[in-house]
Amino acid sequence: MKSLIVKKFGGASVGSIRKIESIAQRLSEDRKRGEQPLVVLSAMSGYTDSLIQMAHKVHPHFQGEAYDMLVSSGEQISISLLSLALEKRGLKNKPLLAHQAGIQTSALFSKAHIESIQIEKVKALLKKKVMPLIAGFQGVTKQNEITTLGRGGSDLTAVALSSALKVKTCEIYTDVPGVFTADPRLVPKAKKQKSLSFSEMMEMSYLGSKVLQIRSVEMALKYDVKLHVRHAFKKEEGTWIINKKEGGMEGSVVSAIAHDLNTLVIKFNKTPSGVNFLSDLFTELGKEAVFVDIISQSAIGAPSRLSFSIPKTDLKKSLSVLKKLKVEKNISVINKVAKISVIGVGMASHSGVAGRFFSVIKKTKARLYLVTTSEIKISTVIDEKSLKKTARALHKEFNLY
Repeated sequence: MKSLIVKKFGGASVGSIRKIESIAQRLSEDRKRGEQPLVVLSAMSGYTDSLIQMAHKVHPHFQGEAYDMLVSSGEQISISLLSLALEKRGLKNKPLLAHQAGIQTSALFSKAHIESIQIEKVKALLKKKVMPLIAGFQGVTKQNEITTLGRGGSDLTAVALSSALKVKTCEIYTDVPGVFTADPRLVPKAKKQKSLSFSEMMEMSYLGSKVLQIRSVEMALKYDVKLHVRHAFKKEEGTWIINKKEGGMEGSVVSAIAHDLNTLVIKFNKTPSGVNFLSDLFTELGKEAVFVDIISQSAIGAPSRLSFSIPKTDLKKSLSVLKKLKVEKNISVINKVAKISVIGVGMASHSGVAGRFFSVIKKTKARLYLVTTSEIKISTVIDEKSLKKTARALHKEFNLY
């Protein structure tokens, strides 16, 4: 299957009938060039969000089998409409829900993990030159319960199918021409990247970039599947996500700026002493699937100080845990903050990056709440009103124009 290419089309690129017709035309042209596409589709833009809103109106915060059955239905619409558009063009195709394509998952609803893919049915279609159209984002348990793979899960579906079929390249089509050095809405002078390493893309996904789901990048790295992020309606080259970053002898120190507005800080005005409280607190937060990001704890002076950041969407669950531990009156919730990060594999071998980073924070007079670092990133939570000027100043400081 040398001509086989897995192509995933995201929600914005299938956001209307006109766009679905455009994708069908593109796939028709791909077939004429000798390609054999296997297509993975997301739901139409905004459709999953509307389903989630309806679910929450009926039963707020419930996530189980019925919830996953509901929110996975958008992909069924997408593959059906594309199938009709392809039939009109005389292209043989077969729309498949994930369970029909043999995608088996764990029973962790809303965040299921792919355990195996029974790929024989898909292979049989490809052998007959029939184009498979597979619903992304969804799977099925051994007990035939419908599950979903988390937001952006169609990326994971596409990479998993690439791995199962031993296809070395997976094309991810979006409404942007590639991965940029920063969000162009925040930094208008941001430029498209030619290539990024898997490590850089994982950090970007983790730190707020919504281009690719982080689990899809992890799987691509594990099975050595190159990712090509491209514009759905333009034929130009996009951004390659690969094992080793292409470029000059050393490459850039910093490759990208990422930001995340879905964050807030919980600050303890007085922290109970001892490690037992910390163990109880973060264990209980973990049981509630609260994602704790940056933690700052100090035992210097009295009392000790503790702050940590979480997604805004996890606040209600966090407050419930704090109430259970009888410390809810001892905390402050700091809203109107944002996380901003610099990312780059070059940071691991260059000194002075932290100094330049915090010099920018000083110049922009951003209020700093939390900081964390790794070999290839520095992240800080700052006041939201300083985000734009700080992002642009960092972009300039690290010569990303």
